[in-house]
Amino acid sequence: MRNSLQKPTFKSFMAVFDLTLFEKEPVLGIIRGIEEDSLPGLLHAAYSGGLRFLEITLNTPSALLLIKKAAELFPSICIGAGTVLSAEATQQAINCGAQFIVSPNLNKHVADVCIKNNRAYFPGALTPTEIENAWSFGATMVKVFPASQMGPDYIKLLKGPFDHIKLMAVGGISPKNISDYFSAGASAVAMGGSIFSLKRMAEKEFSLIQKEIEEFMFAVNKVYSNMEMTDVAKQSN
Repeated sequence: MRNSLQKPTFKSFMAVFDLTLFEKEPVLGIIRGIEEDSLPGLLHAAYSGGLRFLEITLNTPSALLLIKKAAELFPSICIGAGTVLSAEATQQAINCGAQFIVSPNLNKHVADVCIKNNRAYFPGALTPTEIENAWSFGATMVKVFPASQMGPDYIKLLKGPFDHIKLMAVGGISPKNISDYFSAGASAVAMGGSIFSLKRMAEKEFSLIQKEIEEFMFAVNKVYSNMEMTDVAKQSN
């Protein structure tokens, strides 16, 4: 029996990325530009709102420190690094506790570091060639970015030839259009600046942030409930 006074290591506290769980709760929060003193309140708001996966972008000041601190403060949230553009930055983020890596583009060197360290990789891609290359490089899921410029119909078209590739729609996703993206074949979506704005984070408007996360998650759960009901109806026919 473990000694109750034994202090767990930092590593044992961290929430490890679980693809099965992510596919059941397929929403990624994107945090960019947060100040260190706002981090605890934001993490609490995110978790209370139902969000379990958060990335802190590396173009945030002191991003690596924030990733490490977030993993220590709130082990129930799986923390990753976003806007990762190089192999060196990937390794640094992983060393600080990042459990998954997100990029706006596709970089094989980044993919290789993720594979070496057994980390999930979400590269950004838009064209069919980029998406297929991302998958062949070992992407966990391909981030279709910017999704809002192409719309849900583009996801649907991509899923024709690429029904084997998991796609995450990023950019311009809201409770109003979530249903369209999932119906089109997206496996996951992301929320970003519309909820986690610099102004809100700086002014510590955590109640508002939590409320909007709850609305976002409610919309996702509603989509999944409708999809399950549709599947049951099909099976009964």
